[in-house]
Amino acid sequence: MNVIETPIKGLLILEPRVFNDERGYFFESFNQNTFNQATGLDIVFVQDNQAKSTKNVLRGLHYQNAPHAQTKLLRVLSGTIWDVVVDLRKDSDTYGRWYGVELSAENQRQFLVPKGFAHGYAVLSDTAEVFYKCDDFYSKEDEGGLLYSDADLNIDWKIDLSDAIVSEKDKVQPTLKENNSRF
Repeated sequence: MNVIETPIKGLLILEPRVFNDERGYFFESFNQNTFNQATGLDIVFVQDNQAKSTKNVLRGLHYQNAPHAQTKLLRVLSGTIWDVVVDLRKDSDTYGRWYGVELSAENQRQFLVPKGFAHGYAVLSDTAEVFYKCDDFYSKEDEGGLLYSDADLNIDWKIDLSDAIVSEKDKVQPTLKENNSRF
């Protein structure tokens, strides 16, 4: 597994070792021992989630507050997304900064998003299926979010926001200045 560090501490892009031949390909999408050794982390994932969306769907930005904050390991099963996170760790040098990475079934990259980040994505292909692991269970009482179109964040979603398909809930999330995350 190849581990790529990003400009924001703790955010990692993981590239699995893929074996290709005339039959197709094979790779271990997750192996606890390989993950621990490659990242130096010991994270136990307890919940898997999967979502299918169509082109221009924008999901996010979401997070879970303590005591149910979540580390996520994301990958795309089909299609392509632009995956975005915002650093909400108040003691971080990169607080309020966003980072994006293209994840696709073709590039087979995975994105490790630690606790303390808001997360979202925009679908760039006709459809996309996203699969992600979480190290804590979902808790409605601890969910939070940021407004995807916050002018202060100025996120480039790689889609025209006038074409974005966004849930009513995501349209009314607070801005970074109004945010009440507990990180």
